[in-house]
Amino acid sequence: MRLINIGFGNLISSQRLIAVVSPDSAPIKRMVQEARDRGVLIDATYGRRTLAVLIMDNDHVVLSALQPEEIQARLDGERAAGEEEKPCS
Repeated sequence: MRLINIGFGNLISSQRLIAVVSPDSAPIKRMVQEARDRGVLIDATYGRRTLAVLIMDNDHVVLSALQPEEIQARLDGERAAGEEEKPCS
């Protein structure tokens, strides 16, 4: 299991991540509100502005104060590091 830092020391499993989206559109705002109502919202912003919404495969929604591009860069860096760790056959 590989963990990705989504800001302020909070980590998520990269294998469970489905999408990273911007919180600005109305459908995403509805999704966040519905997750809050159902009790499956995880707010990892530490009171800062939400810049990215992470959608997980277990129906949880995670809020992050990092830009989606920064999370993508961390995912890409993690994938590149993971490829280097694989032994050659």
